[in-house]
Amino acid sequence: MIKSTKTKFVAEYPINASARLLYPYLSTASGLAQWFCDDVKVEENKVYNFVWDGASHYAELTGYRPNRSVRFLFLDDSRSHVQDPSYIDFSIESSELTQEQFLKVVDYSDEDDQEELAELWDNLMQNLREIVGG
Repeated sequence: MIKSTKTKFVAEYPINASARLLYPYLSTASGLAQWFCDDVKVEENKVYNFVWDGASHYAELTGYRPNRSVRFLFLDDSRSHVQDPSYIDFSIESSELTQEQFLKVVDYSDEDDQEELAELWDNLMQNLREIVGG
């Protein structure tokens, strides 16, 4: 068995929206479905089913601080935990100096093309900014 190497992509995006306005777009199925993926369903056991191009990707909400941060830990197709799980971490940060809001994204995944990831996240952030007006 070949062990895949994961890549951690970290970026901060300035966003002109309050944490209270932004947080539901990061933490709720309806909010995430508007900008992050094609659809999101939350199953009874609190497992999120993210749908991209008709394919399901299961994740567990493993950490959240209201109006601050959320983390989704990805599971395998049978909704089980894996050895070195992929995850996505969103955190809302603000600069004390400039009063600007930032959305920090940590994407830990099998995707090893940093340029492709940067382009993907740039596009996703553009979608999110259009929705929140920021």
